[in-house]
Amino acid sequence: MTQRKIIEGRPALIVIDIQASTFIDDSTERAIANMPGYRDRMLAARPLIDAAHGSGVPVIFIQEIHRADGVDFGRELDGDEDVHCLDNDPRTDIAFEQMGFRSGDYIVPKRRYSAFFGTDLEILLRGLKVDTLLLCGGLTDVCVHYTFVDGHQWDYHCRVAEDCVAGSSVEAHAASLRAMEYLQTGAIQTSDSLTAAMREFQGGIR
Repeated sequence: MTQRKIIEGRPALIVIDIQASTFIDDSTERAIANMPGYRDRMLAARPLIDAAHGSGVPVIFIQEIHRADGVDFGRELDGDEDVHCLDNDPRTDIAFEQMGFRSGDYIVPKRRYSAFFGTDLEILLRGLKVDTLLLCGGLTDVCVHYTFVDGHQWDYHCRVAEDCVAGSSVEAHAASLRAMEYLQTGAIQTSDSLTAAMREFQGGIR
């Protein structure tokens, strides 16, 4: 098996569904279950985003958003999830302040779990000439996992910052990390290793 570098070619940091609700919704019962420590794991993505900014790596924020009348939910509410991420709800906004959003960053709205499904992400990635996707955000077992799988099937090298993702439960989080590692050996990394790789990329070594 070929041992791949953490970053092959040109990278982009994909920040999946780190939205305002994580920081302003203190409900004991949330529309979507979160594993313990979820908020802290989302906050841990900020240094990774700062490192991408400092290394000239494009930062792409993925935003789950649904029309207020619910017409685009499809089968999404058939499982454990309740109504969420409506376009008239301030909790649906990107967590701009907490994540250090900059004017040069990109936002890709999505109606389904995968950031590729029904969006212009593939067009954006091709325009940026990206080869490697660095993933953080939530949920590990839902939107991160399905985005990873679609990225894999589009032949991108995919890497996940395991300390900057969180799932609906600890068990689901761990199972999804194993499933992604199965698809691409070396996919699961720490934020420190991704930060170091981005700094090396900035230095022109890659």
